[in-house]
Amino acid sequence: METVQKTCLIFSIIGAINWGLIGFFDFNLVTALFGAESAIVRIIYSLVGICGLVNLGLLFNHFTTDPVDHK
Repeated sequence: METVQKTCLIFSIIGAINWGLIGFFDFNLVTALFGAESAIVRIIYSLVGICGLVNLGLLFNHFTTDPVDHK
């Protein structure tokens, strides 16, 4: 499961960089690479969204793991 979460984290970071490019420079890297009306663009956006949901597990992971005693 750790590999899946790390892979999803990479996709989420790529998505965040793309949103940063849109916000700062009005440049969408995904549509620049694949075209605005491409089906692959929808797939990429869907993957980034799913990966963001998977990463929610990282946010709440401390609620489900046993605390470790550090003595």
